[in-house]
Amino acid sequence: MLRFANFKKSFGRSTILEIDNLIIDPGVYWVKGINGSGKTTLLKSIAGIINFDGDIFIDDGVSIKKQPVSYRALVNFAEAEPIFPTFLSGDDMIRLFSQAKRAQKNQYYPLVEQLKMDEYLADPIGSYSSGMLKKLSLVLAFLGSPRFILLDEPLITLDNDSLTTIRYWIAETNVQNQVTFLLSSHQHLELTNLYVRELIIESKTLRNASQ
Repeated sequence: MLRFANFKKSFGRSTILEIDNLIIDPGVYWVKGINGSGKTTLLKSIAGIINFDGDIFIDDGVSIKKQPVSYRALVNFAEAEPIFPTFLSGDDMIRLFSQAKRAQKNQYYPLVEQLKMDEYLADPIGSYSSGMLKKLSLVLAFLGSPRFILLDEPLITLDNDSLTTIRYWIAETNVQNQVTFLLSSHQHLELTNLYVRELIIESKTLRNASQ
């Protein structure tokens, strides 16, 4: 469960999002809203990448403000257009994230193999195409033992085989590991045998579509 308490994100004098009190139950969610509505801002706030007023809790016990290290260990995030240090290799990034997220040894092996990344992981990231960067960011998002995985536009720049793989990862990880997903996507989310709920951003706030 994710709970917002008096959440407010502003840039200067402009309020982008304001969520007084909202609970997001476990599941898979499609975050929807018009361009510029604050979808990426929402995900970055939940991930602890940008500051905001108020607080966010996991299971009413772990606060992003009071227990930031414990909180961030439970939340993984993949950006829409990932940027990594160009002088590092994909192997370097996987090793760093595996250590930070306390991932099981060789947890990344099947992920890398399924996305067919073996041939270029040792190369500098500066040589990667947008699709290769996207695959790397998605592998990093599944490392460790997160309770929440946030994916901003996870389907863009991927080939059809990779799209099928990512959809499978989401469904399998949700069902087997009870991981909650928040997905922001302009593309239709075809997740077979998986109930996808909707979270709507409108009028500078967030609500469950079922409400």
